[in-house]
Amino acid sequence: MLFFNRCPNLEVLSIKSSANVTDKCMIKLASGCCKLKEVDISYCYEISHESLLTLGRKCTNISILKRNLMNWLDPSQHIGIVPTSYLNACPQDGDSEAAAIGNFMPQILHLELRFSKLSARGLALISQGCKNLEYLDLSGCANVTSRDIANSTSSLTNLKNIKKPNFYIPRSGYPAERYGHWRLYDERFQTDAFRI
Repeated sequence: MLFFNRCPNLEVLSIKSSANVTDKCMIKLASGCCKLKEVDISYCYEISHESLLTLGRKCTNISILKRNLMNWLDPSQHIGIVPTSYLNACPQDGDSEAAAIGNFMPQILHLELRFSKLSARGLALISQGCKNLEYLDLSGCANVTSRDIANSTSSLTNLKNIKKPNFYIPRSGYPAERYGHWRLYDERFQTDAFRI
């Protein structure tokens, strides 16, 4: 990552899924590329809230931030592809990352935090700090409820698009003998009567 010093006018940077990107690299990047407007650091597990804090302090033009993570709710999607040691190298603290975004990136318009472990507290910090937010992707954020989202985003008057967590799990995916209570529910409420 020696290009930082040679690209002071860099505005768009996508280094998603980069295994060698660390907090140390991000500090150098933020110092050398202060004109960044769009940053995608999705699936970079060697960086923490410190990187976001430094980006916010040094790169005051960032309006698009993508900090998506892999599906930690269903690790079968990436087991065998991504080493577990890499995923566990730097434990992700969703609320610390949210605090860095809320406190140091007030100019953010587009924010993606898929599968972040942020809670209602973290979401509130983002909503309080990023008043001009227009797009928010919280897909897979299992630690926030619909009520948390409604309460936190109610003051965001510019918010045009929000992607909420969707955790509907169809019952047909589970074997009936293991989850027999669904069969009892169907019998009790005669759900077959509604089938075409």
